Amino acid sequence: MQAEPKKSQAEQRAVAEPVSEPVSLVGEEYEVEVGPVAHGGHCIARTSEGQVLFVRHTLPGERVVARVTEGEEGARFLRADAVEILDPSKDRIEAPCPFAGPGRCGGCDWQHAKPGAQRRLKGEVVAEQLQRLAGLTPEEAGWDGTVMPAEGDKLPAGQVPSWRTRVQFAVDADGRAGLRRHRSHEIEPIDHCMIAAEGVSELGIERRDWPGMATVEAIAATGSQDRQVILTPRPGARLPIVELDRPVSVMRVEEKDGGVHRVHGRPFVRERADDHTYRVGSGGFWQVHPKAADTLVTAVMQGLLPRKGDMALDLYCGVGLFAGALADRVGDQGAVLGIESGKRAVEDARHNLAAFDRVRIEQGKVESVLPRTGIDEVDLIVLDPPRAGAGRKTVQHLSTLGARRIAYVACDPAALARDLGYFQDGGYRVRTLRVFDLFPMTAHVECVAILEPAAKGL
Repeated sequence: MQAEPKKSQAEQRAVAEPVSEPVSLVGEEYEVEVGPVAHGGHCIARTSEGQVLFVRHTLPGERVVARVTEGEEGARFLRADAVEILDPSKDRIEAPCPFAGPGRCGGCDWQHAKPGAQRRLKGEVVAEQLQRLAGLTPEEAGWDGTVMPAEGDKLPAGQVPSWRTRVQFAVDADGRAGLRRHRSHEIEPIDHCMIAAEGVSELGIERRDWPGMATVEAIAATGSQDRQVILTPRPGARLPIVELDRPVSVMRVEEKDGGVHRVHGRPFVRERADDHTYRVGSGGFWQVHPKAADTLVTAVMQGLLPRKGDMALDLYCGVGLFAGALADRVGDQGAVLGIESGKRAVEDARHNLAAFDRVRIEQGKVESVLPRTGIDEVDLIVLDPPRAGAGRKTVQHLSTLGARRIAYVACDPAALARDLGYFQDGGYRVRTLRVFDLFPMTAHVECVAILEPAAKGL
């Protein structure tokens, strides 16, 4: 019988001394001085031992008691909520929403800040990401540091713009609709959402019971009276009879394939932007703020300055918002190619742009489809990638196409900054940057960067 190999001293110690579990710090409280704002709706602070805290419900310059919500001893950082404000900022107000605050609804990040302060904090985040990830100052990016509110959103402190045209409500075990708490599956029951658009609030989702449902999404289209509810049942549950305060079409998310299927009514809503009507299939993407689509189209077209006869790309084109705007402006002598990965979005885009003979929509991932087209030169490019950004490979390819102008639309300043760095490596420079507050009360912004060849400066 062969003898077992002798264990090393380290292996013997590992058997004799089992590894202890990390000590959770959840619930621990620290009195801290709050530092600068961070990406994601937090501010940065440090414990007396030097450990980093990302603290919600506070503002720069405040002194607060921060209670840890996530983290353990030895972690790189802890997450925390400000549960007591010892020295408040002049920018602090009482949150107008009764469901906001530590441990409550996670839908908003800045209910406790004056509207002007919210936009200033968002601008500081964008500036920090640009500097850290792209090596650009605001001046070098052609940006004056302003975060612009959407038309009609510049309201006095304490008044909340009702802007959210799409709201997904979570449903608890008792059938009550609510919204999820921050970084949690727990549900905060609510009887109304202050930032929901009037068309969503009129449906009364929060005032009904939804037995057996996991989520209920409410959609109120902009520019039409279309209203839609998308139900996601729990496994094995039957759909309830939907009786709401307004006529709606009803869809359901199938457990087997995750697809959205019609129960009754139209399987789409009609949105309006830039004098076009766009069909958006159930579950498809459209900007949530009612002014967002027009705001972004205007910013993109003002930056690109399309000419008759231009060849343009609309990448990650969705249902064709920017492709439609480009088609109007490049005319019959021009051409537009849109690329989109979602099958249903491609069907909608082809329907929406059927009147334009010189528009083509291809389905697939941009990094796969674009090389297959054989296109080696274009005049203009619009890209509106997912939150993760376009990435180095795609940006490198786009930088070889000789575009006169490129418009990059982004909802995540970190991903935008990374990709702007790649464009700089490819010989482009940022001509202008505009930042829009299209998600009031939250930490999110929408950015439009216009790029041009660094050598030309056209």
